[in-house]
Amino acid sequence: MHTPSGTFLPVMPVAPTAPAAGAGALAPAPAPPAAHPAAPYPAGGAVPAPADFLPGLESVSPATEDAVWLHDALLGPHSADIVRYLSLARRCGGPVLDLGCGSGRLAVPFARQGFSVEAIDRDADGLERLRAWGRRIGPQVARRLVTTRAELAELRLRRTYRLALLAGAMIAAVPPHARPGLLREIAAHLEPGGVLALDFTAHRPRGLAEEPVRTWAFPVPRFDGVEEWAVARQVFDLGDMSEGIAYHCVRTGKLSTERVVRTTRKWIVDPRRLEADLRAAGLRVEHRGHHRIDERTDSVLLVCRARA
Repeated sequence: MHTPSGTFLPVMPVAPTAPAAGAGALAPAPAPPAAHPAAPYPAGGAVPAPADFLPGLESVSPATEDAVWLHDALLGPHSADIVRYLSLARRCGGPVLDLGCGSGRLAVPFARQGFSVEAIDRDADGLERLRAWGRRIGPQVARRLVTTRAELAELRLRRTYRLALLAGAMIAAVPPHARPGLLREIAAHLEPGGVLALDFTAHRPRGLAEEPVRTWAFPVPRFDGVEEWAVARQVFDLGDMSEGIAYHCVRTGKLSTERVVRTTRKWIVDPRRLEADLRAAGLRVEHRGHHRIDERTDSVLLVCRARA
């Protein structure tokens, strides 16, 4: 999913001889503009994108406390999908299963609203940040949060749920061959009539072939006096239906400038194959939501109902 950030992202042109996928092949990040975010890029210029979504940031697990700024600032209070999923939870009820929970951008707000949540992620540091966040709010929130460390492709659940979430395009983090097993496991642990909600980015194949490399630049919201810009480069590989993304971040403080690179790899989702896998798992798609990102890309929300 391209998670809503409230920020319009200017698209930076990419030369036809762009490097191949992989972090080692990525050129150094261009310096961010010194002007206000709304100002145009210098010559050779950026074309403003009619989009307010960030490409793939939700799959980056921050390795250090400092990297949490890039991950959580854009995916936390600026994420409109929190409200959308919370509204769904109020209709479905709990308990809630948050798959690929990260550091709790959904799980903790849900617990604050009174839902019992099991939050599952492979990143131990992210789960500890989730627990610490819950403890800071108070024991009434912390006791509603259960964390489990696990790989989604090897998921084994122990209880049943009214609502399961694969938010932040987490379905794209699961290899295509492992998706059917994951969906069967989820469906087997939904209460009768329970709901699985998931989102993903749908790319038009022709668009990927015409533009296999895309570059974005955007400011990172910070509140500590540091100015930060990130340049994100997506490289699509249609051979294995994968997508590599690197984020080149430049942080400028009063005394120094720091450059950080974060990378992630995801899988391109084929909507027809995904819906076939959902049906095979016994899940019926009862709602499809679409948000146009650009002329070649949509953000898609699926709400699926288990057999009653």
